[in-house]
Amino acid sequence: MPRAGLTPAMVTEAGAALADEVGFAQLGMGLVAERLGVKTPSLYKHVSSQAELVHRIAVQAANELADNIRDATQGRAGSEAFTAGAQAMRRYVKEHPGRYAAGNAARPTGPDDPLIAALDRVLASWAAMLHGYHIDPGQEIHALRMLRTMLHGFATLEAAGGFQIDADVDTSFSWMISFVDQGLRSLDDSR
Repeated sequence: MPRAGLTPAMVTEAGAALADEVGFAQLGMGLVAERLGVKTPSLYKHVSSQAELVHRIAVQAANELADNIRDATQGRAGSEAFTAGAQAMRRYVKEHPGRYAAGNAARPTGPDDPLIAALDRVLASWAAMLHGYHIDPGQEIHALRMLRTMLHGFATLEAAGGFQIDADVDTSFSWMISFVDQGLRSLDDSR
């Protein structure tokens, strides 16, 4: 029996929730249909393909991540903003590993793609985390790439259970943030 009132947003939300529950690699249209109580072919009235569903989840994930970092860093600067933003990203990846993975799997399809605006929001959030360090504008892209690599690597390894050594992971994360903070402060061109 078809579910009345089903929308693309409802299909996207169901797909995002399932990606978090079962893992991005296990996400399929059949699972989404089952979650929504419809037959799989009826989903195609709302999303054209699994690739479109993944793309829609990626847009949602990027916007959620940007909001989380923005909210965590609001009113903070320098080390405090960096630490709060890094913790917000780590928490988001731990809580939403499937949708975060979808966000990394999708690619923009053209200049008007909403994924571009969503990814720009994430980039702006990361840039805001670094703003208080007064990094030379010519060095900012390098700092942003380092920040993304470091936070993505730590958070995805942790979410996948990749830290097996008997040492506190929170302590390792704090150590890493402190170490990077010292390096970022050394780049401060306002001194």
